[in-house]
Amino acid sequence: MRILRQTIYIPELSYPLEKIAPIDKILFLDIETTGFTAKSSSLYMIGTAYWENGKWYIRQWFANNYEDEEEILSSFFRFAEKYTHIIHFNGNNFDLPYLLQKCTQFKLPYNFDGFEGIDIYRRIAPYKSFLRIPNCKQKTLEQFLGIEREDTYSGGELISVYHTYMETPTDFGLQALALHNADDIKGMLQVLPLLAFYDLLNELPRPKKVQANYYSDMNGDRHQELIMKLTLPSPLPRPLSGTAEGCYFKGEGSEGNLRVPLYEEEMKYFYSNYKNYYYLPEEDTAIHKSVASYVDKSHRVQATAKNCYTRKLSSYLPQWDMLFQPFFKRRYEDRDIFFELTEEMKTKRELFSTYAGHVINMIADSYRQV
Repeated sequence: MRILRQTIYIPELSYPLEKIAPIDKILFLDIETTGFTAKSSSLYMIGTAYWENGKWYIRQWFANNYEDEEEILSSFFRFAEKYTHIIHFNGNNFDLPYLLQKCTQFKLPYNFDGFEGIDIYRRIAPYKSFLRIPNCKQKTLEQFLGIEREDTYSGGELISVYHTYMETPTDFGLQALALHNADDIKGMLQVLPLLAFYDLLNELPRPKKVQANYYSDMNGDRHQELIMKLTLPSPLPRPLSGTAEGCYFKGEGSEGNLRVPLYEEEMKYFYSNYKNYYYLPEEDTAIHKSVASYVDKSHRVQATAKNCYTRKLSSYLPQWDMLFQPFFKRRYEDRDIFFELTEEMKTKRELFSTYAGHVINMIADSYRQV
């Protein structure tokens, strides 16, 4: 076994790692193997990155021969004991299960039960359409952020390099194997700011300013919209914009702008237990049977689901789940639902924070369906 250690320079991270854990408790992990199945392939390198004394270091355990697997596994797990969080790229699907299978194969008592895990791939993959990227391979994400590699090999190409190294060890072979793993690890650190997009869809922005605005469309018709200026949960490494259902979002750095249609019109609130109501055709409204005794029987009929409502002229905002209640509709058949923007709601900043997160998620989901 050989242990390689080097200091690496990573430009100042724009993603606040402290949101995950104290930086000195985080270990980045990437492994190199000669195949996908632990029983029929060899583990030849375990690579990590960690923060120590104000610097990032890479530490790699390299199998000088095929019999070194057990030794590098034991040495790695002993080293990892002082960390609480492991960050990896698609490690839930490969790296972690592979290492556990190797531990079982060698009857080693190690596992990852004491660690919190962050899989960068899993956090970004659901939003690749919103980000307009073709896939979520690590090299694709690096290119998305303009990151360049020294390494020119793929993991598959290095399998033959390792087997050749086993037959004839050379410095060139070792450097090629170590460089690929080191670039994978450095790449993880460098694409880490992409987690800001995950935070955008899973944490709530803070509204700095909320106002209503009137505008005229191409036909000269006048409309109203709600405009929110937002502070985003984490700074975005690249600008992001999207539109759906008449709503528009744009985020850049730590700031975002959100525009949502605001409707001033009469809408209907439908009672769910219509059997307990009468409908008054002349007044186009429903009333509960407990207060209907004063209404002449000729002016009331048993309510149905479609006419069991009250009407209200007010200001309304759209919603795509039952976020706020009561909810209103234009017609019973409509799928679109709205909530009333009351004067009391206008004073609650946390309400607009919740609503902004709701709208941004709706926009992101619309791209996933395209």
